[in-house]
Amino acid sequence: VADPNVRVLVLDGLTHAAVDLSDPTDLEFGYVRRFADATASLRAGLGAAPDVLHIGGGGFTFPRYIEAEHPDAQQTVLELDPKIYEVAQAELGYVPHDSIDVRVGDARQSIRALPSDGFDIVVGDAFGGLAVPWHLTTREMLDQIDRVLRPGGQYVANIIDYPPLRFVRAEAATAGRVFSNVAVIARSSTIDGENGGNLVLVASDTPLDTAAVDTAITARNEGAITRVLADPEEVQAFIGD
Repeated sequence: VADPNVRVLVLDGLTHAAVDLSDPTDLEFGYVRRFADATASLRAGLGAAPDVLHIGGGGFTFPRYIEAEHPDAQQTVLELDPKIYEVAQAELGYVPHDSIDVRVGDARQSIRALPSDGFDIVVGDAFGGLAVPWHLTTREMLDQIDRVLRPGGQYVANIIDYPPLRFVRAEAATAGRVFSNVAVIARSSTIDGENGGNLVLVASDTPLDTAAVDTAITARNEGAITRVLADPEEVQAFIGD
């Protein structure tokens, strides 16, 4: 990385996170920018103090972004690997404090101890290699996410997939059985099945402000390469039979 203020988390030869130590709002990875874009309207309505649950800590990039944008936010991070948490502190500049509650353990088990209607936003960014652990993508896990979300809350999840995109299509279908509104955001070439990459799944029980997402993407000059699928017919066509 050319910028000396940017540090990256590399696991098994794969880059999993990037953190700008001088500016936590500088989001290096496109999928993390999509997290910010997808939740922007909801966060604006909540002001300084949204309650956010992160499934996966990694480099703590998005928790630090939320903290910078919303100083009074209360956040909970479910991180499986204690070594990752140690590396985030020792190498990536993360400093533990009271407003971010880090719970080390399997998120599928940890989430059961969290209160119903306790969070405005749930962020899924947990990986084993290039795949989301399967047990975090089941109907049972999404039911738990729905349980801890407040009415009007949002679930955003990072998924890596490759043509023919069977995994993300299946996860979008599962989300559609739990939430009434689902969107998929990714590079157009990935959605078209030309190559693999990160796709962000967005789900909520209330309509999603995808126009604001389009505006934010366009403002970053990413509109030509990024697509938002949100119309129910569009999403269904993406999911397929």
